[in-house]
Amino acid sequence: MPSRQDAASARAAGWVAPLCWLAVLLDGFDLVVVGTVIPALISPEEWALSGSGATAVITIGLVGMMIGALSIGTLTDLVGRRKALIGAVVSFSFFTLLCAFAPNAVVFGLLRFLAGLGLGGCLPTAIALVNEFTRAGRSGRATTTMMTGYHVGAVLTAGLAILVVEPLGWRWMFVIGSLPALVLVPLMLRFLPESAAYLVAHGRRAEAEQVARSYGLELEEPAAPVAAHAGDPSAGGAAATFRTLFSGAYVRNTVALGVTSFMGLLLVYGLNNWLPTIMREAGYELGATFAFLLVLNVGAIVGLLIAGTVADRIGIRTAGIIWFASGALFLALLSVRLSTPLLYLMCFLTGCFVFSAQVLVYAFVSANHPPQVRATALGWSAGAGRSGAIVGPVITGALVTAGIAFPWGFYVFAVVGALGALAFSITRTLSSSGRRAEGSA
Repeated sequence: MPSRQDAASARAAGWVAPLCWLAVLLDGFDLVVVGTVIPALISPEEWALSGSGATAVITIGLVGMMIGALSIGTLTDLVGRRKALIGAVVSFSFFTLLCAFAPNAVVFGLLRFLAGLGLGGCLPTAIALVNEFTRAGRSGRATTTMMTGYHVGAVLTAGLAILVVEPLGWRWMFVIGSLPALVLVPLMLRFLPESAAYLVAHGRRAEAEQVARSYGLELEEPAAPVAAHAGDPSAGGAAATFRTLFSGAYVRNTVALGVTSFMGLLLVYGLNNWLPTIMREAGYELGATFAFLLVLNVGAIVGLLIAGTVADRIGIRTAGIIWFASGALFLALLSVRLSTPLLYLMCFLTGCFVFSAQVLVYAFVSANHPPQVRATALGWSAGAGRSGAIVGPVITGALVTAGIAFPWGFYVFAVVGALGALAFSITRTLSSSGRRAEGSA
């Protein structure tokens, strides 16, 4: 008969997926929120930001996210998934609230940078945690299902913007965006367990066995090739953990996945930050441009639910290549002037493929790295992607400033999607020990 302690552990483990989903939802809020307030910030009634000023405001937050992903991803392998995720949520929510009270664009940009530091760590930590509470062979579906939170957050934010920005003002978007932490953080403190994979990798085997037993998991053993001190904070673990990614069997994937993630997040952030402005330039009303953004992210949710199932059947790598290539096709089609119903359909299909393509990168990273370096590898992939997230809005902002964002922005995005498919095709599937899997490319 199970003990009272085992029953409590089982209940705690059952909270992992929903709590991580909610943390990722906050990332989805941030994905869209700046794009929804930029039209207000460039108006003469507010800060009268120029095109370059708006690009700077968008970019500075993404720089913070890149630094946060690279640093907190590695920190997660050292101090644990639970502490890192809770700390990231607290930090992001606090500085997001302060954004609502920014007196000028300079202070607003600084606060966006600080919020980005915390937010950048949410995604790699949540993905690592969810995958470590998922049975073998289901990592594709687990990652894509969790990442629906990312786009549910984006959809809710786009819908919220329609209701809030014009009648109440842009500042209320950031007040509302900080409120979920008041519920989420106490729930995490109470119910979020540490992963068995992290515990066993750090010599805490008895605790790991209890968590694994409670959740019906097999313990994931530390696997070679991993640097001797990787994951050991007392022995230079951070440097050793990061060096592992650029050694032995991992280096090819590290480089290829960095490039793929760069292309993927260039698309995600380029589209979400500038789509309303591009469509406004093309002659659509402000409310309609927010609706295009909403439909784009509804498509992303549907695409994620489909992509995970497909990836678990045909392989994450194969599915990722198909998704990037299909995204490139639909991005090119958005450059064609269409009737409004067809344009909504193209936005939906673009969202289906473009955004879930990037999530399949994360699923592939998680499935092809052992527990000591998994969060570091996810942090590297997210960090390299965040650099693409910086470049995407900069390129699109330059096209907007030049007055040619429609249709040339979509041509550029289509080329980026094709390059993402090419980079993903260079990767190879590895076994849990880091050796090349049978039949992989």
